[in-house]
Amino acid sequence: MTVLRDVDLTLVAGQITVIIGPSGGGKSTLVRLLNRLEEPSSGEILLNGRNIRLHDPLQLRRKVALVAQKPFVFNGSVLDNLQRPFIFQGDKPPAAEDSRLLELLALCQLSAEWLQRDARSLSVGQQQRLCLARSLAMGPEVLLLDEPTSALDRPTVNSLASSLRKACRKWQLAVLLVTHDLHLAKTIADHLAYLEDGCISEQGLPDELFARPRSNALQCFLSEPSKKQV
Repeated sequence: MTVLRDVDLTLVAGQITVIIGPSGGGKSTLVRLLNRLEEPSSGEILLNGRNIRLHDPLQLRRKVALVAQKPFVFNGSVLDNLQRPFIFQGDKPPAAEDSRLLELLALCQLSAEWLQRDARSLSVGQQQRLCLARSLAMGPEVLLLDEPTSALDRPTVNSLASSLRKACRKWQLAVLLVTHDLHLAKTIADHLAYLEDGCISEQGLPDELFARPRSNALQCFLSEPSKKQV
């Protein structure tokens, strides 16, 4: 695990914060800490001013949802997958005609006609959109996404980004997106941070960081041919 140090980052409701940086720099570690999949040895992580260590982990994950790099769907139908978070929390799951569920499907560009379809029969891109819908089903305050588009083609990335942007604005989510896709970072970020060797060395408006990186490290990272995705 990469050791994080001096990380000072604020997630704002209704905004998408994007973290970029080289592999092994600590991006995934940060995501895991924010969802209490790992515990920090020092420092504080606050949710609405309260240390997340004071939250019950199950209740915390109702408020802080996570979409992982590889889409994971449960055995069963699309509806079964959307109901699963409610079952985990001991709540009554929504019915197929539930208005919020149908709204989520539309926002994530999933057809309501697919509710009884085997979730594993969906394409990778459709499964990732299902994971996004499932993570939003219980109305979280914070949404964490760890490289959710790494296995997707550009049209599918654009589709997922559109859904994410709409969800962020509609429900005033505080979103943290980790990505190596600089095209995605530049087009979707309200706030951009560069994380390397466990430290956020630069952060600010994406247009400013892309146009005028202050450090040689960020300048070199942005100029790598492998990062210039279109």
